[in-house]
Amino acid sequence: MNTESRIGFDNEKYLKMQSEHIRQRIAQFGDKLYLEFGGKLFDDYHASRVLPGFKPDSKLQMLLQLKDEAEIVIVINAGDIEKNKIRGDLGITYDVDVIRLFNVFTKIGLYVSSVVLTQYNEQPQADAFQSRLEALGIKVYHHYHIKGYPSNLPFIISDEGYGKNDYIETTRRLVVITAPGPGSGKMATCLSQLYHEHKRGVNAGYAKFETFPIWNLPLRHPVNIAYEAATSDLNDVNMIDPFHLEAYGKTTVNYNRDVEIFPVLNAMFENILGVSPYKSPTDMGVNMAGNCIIDDEVVCRAAKDEIIRRYYTAMCDHKKGLISEDEVYKLELLMKQANVTTSDRKCVSAALEREAQTGGPAAAMELPDGTILTGKTSDLLGAVSALLLNALKYFAGLDDSVLLMSPHVIEPITDLKVNHLGNNNPRIHTDETLLALSICANTDENAKLAMQQISKLRGCEVHSTVILSPVDERIFKRLGVNLTCEPKYQA
Repeated sequence: MNTESRIGFDNEKYLKMQSEHIRQRIAQFGDKLYLEFGGKLFDDYHASRVLPGFKPDSKLQMLLQLKDEAEIVIVINAGDIEKNKIRGDLGITYDVDVIRLFNVFTKIGLYVSSVVLTQYNEQPQADAFQSRLEALGIKVYHHYHIKGYPSNLPFIISDEGYGKNDYIETTRRLVVITAPGPGSGKMATCLSQLYHEHKRGVNAGYAKFETFPIWNLPLRHPVNIAYEAATSDLNDVNMIDPFHLEAYGKTTVNYNRDVEIFPVLNAMFENILGVSPYKSPTDMGVNMAGNCIIDDEVVCRAAKDEIIRRYYTAMCDHKKGLISEDEVYKLELLMKQANVTTSDRKCVSAALEREAQTGGPAAAMELPDGTILTGKTSDLLGAVSALLLNALKYFAGLDDSVLLMSPHVIEPITDLKVNHLGNNNPRIHTDETLLALSICANTDENAKLAMQQISKLRGCEVHSTVILSPVDERIFKRLGVNLTCEPKYQA
């Protein structure tokens, strides 16, 4: 049986255990807890892929169990606004994502109290964004660059350092600090607030909630290696937490940035609070995910699949000129550490074999039950469009010979593309294929039945023998299909 159709993670246990652990941490500090949320709060697809059973919105559901005690502060680096930094998985800029996050949180009943512009220096685009937020009724605060950060502790922990930052007005015991992406300044925002709260006589604490690396799994566990693969652009490296080992004699896993900054953080806690509440970076975390894995074999297989997918992504990004060759080498090393090769991804060999048979670009899909389907390039359809139709026919129980769309439907689309819109490639993309199929579904029962199967594509594995267009990549992402491509373009 294909392990991806099995569950390796108990999501219900996680929701209960995680929310209870955070309540305990709030009680530890008394008045208020600033909780830095690392990673994605409600669309954590990486976690759902490497921990089958983990829902992409698990952290959000967990937070909803605390919603009467919690408020959210969204942090964004003003420099990222100025640079129009883009969130890679969604293709939107960080400032647009802040508004998206605000709307999502508010819609489901979570209280978002404000937005903080970190590294603020009167950047014109940051000011324009602030005006936009204020027009929506959202409070905005400024935090500034601190000279000598994070080493010059006497200056940082003074009225000219943290004291110069705006004090964020909060009203609830749990303050969740989140952001559209890394480098936004979440930790600095939490520490700045600890300084301000301490001056006001408030007993406030800090904790960190990050799913990966999972502290109570082995260092070289595939799930933790998959995290390194996912953050290869940040140069994160998993390592044994030396502070935890020294303090408790126990081996736990953390990553280089937290280990490197801990002595500074520890000194900050001592300066601000009088005594540090933590003896190690692991102590700061509240992650319970490792306690909710119920089938290690399943999560190991899923994590190894993710490492292979990340490797293909890196090779394609290098081909596109987006990353250096060094990053590809790092992914190759992680593949070796996880003891996997590209041949372990079944749809890869099937796609390459189909390409060799047809002499043109091809694609293959592995279904959750292990079935392999393929698609080839034709005069009217690209390989992935053909594969998509073949998969929908399979799920609908239709014979492979059934035509879901007549050439008479496709030909006007290709004519429009080539003769009026200036496209060189007449073959229809996946989005055009689905639109054409939806039109055919009005008059054809087979097409209607095929359309009803679209949700079954989620979680399937696809490999293309050529780099796909951005349009096709987006469609597969929206369908929840895990896509990889050979690092070459169609001639």
